[in-house]
Amino acid sequence: MKDAGVTDSDRSTECASMAMTPAEVVRELLELIAALDRRVPQVQRAGEASIARDAAALKARALKRIEEIEREPAHADEV
Repeated sequence: MKDAGVTDSDRSTECASMAMTPAEVVRELLELIAALDRRVPQVQRAGEASIARDAAALKARALKRIEEIEREPAHADEV
């Protein structure tokens, strides 16, 4: 559901002005991983197996991205 009165152009401008440092990205990814780990599978629900697979894949992608960020040389302006 989109916010009333907020265009896609507005959203892209907001995102562009909200650049994150590598440390902030890692922190956000760790929060995502923690949320995925807290999720309790609900086996009685239709599609739960697919949801669990998607969550595991998302967690793996987040972990891979964290590794990539940690291997990148530090930016001079962040020291």
